[in-house]
Amino acid sequence: MTLRSGSKSTTIFLLRHAHSEANLRGTLSGRKAGVNLSDVGKKQAAELIERLGTLKIQEIHYSPLERCFQTIEPFLRANPKIPAVSEPAFVEMDYGKWSGLKLSLLSKKKLWSTIQQSPSRVRFPEGESFTEMSARVLEGLEKLRGDGKVHLVVSHGDVIRVALNHYLGSQLDNFQRLSVDPASISALSFHGDSVRINFINSTVSASTHNNSTLGGGSGKP
Repeated sequence: MTLRSGSKSTTIFLLRHAHSEANLRGTLSGRKAGVNLSDVGKKQAAELIERLGTLKIQEIHYSPLERCFQTIEPFLRANPKIPAVSEPAFVEMDYGKWSGLKLSLLSKKKLWSTIQQSPSRVRFPEGESFTEMSARVLEGLEKLRGDGKVHLVVSHGDVIRVALNHYLGSQLDNFQRLSVDPASISALSFHGDSVRINFINSTVSASTHNNSTLGGGSGKP
């Protein structure tokens, strides 16, 4: 991964997609197609019009999965002049054969304890490793750094937690200490070689955070 720096101040807001049908069912959806927002998520997406409207966003980059586009679609309809592109770098982790399965079932598997303690050692069966996911996500973010713009990245719980954990200067194995709820916004700002975490996991209302689970957790609707 090539890290990019620049003299222009750049702000990147990280938005986790709103509450999804998979969150509602307690399943690890991964990259499976056809996972849409729940009724709660649709309400959260509508509320984002006002929340995002104060951030002076200039460009939007969203994961190619349906739940991410559905999250940002109401805001895009209200702000059609803001450029928005689908960006594979910010797609969900590839959980391989674990995709679509219940988290309650997966938590009983032997690999689960390694995921909780040493995720840097984990590759999902026929899927992606955490180190691979981290590399592609950070590469995508570094491409935005230094251009002097305000960006919004719409992505997924584990993706955003890994990115925040990196810019906090922490080792990959520590990323699950962070909470990133559905429809929450976190913010990074860059100036030259420096980075600042402006805020993490800002939501419409207070919620109970318990996001040490795989996939980032379902939040509290």
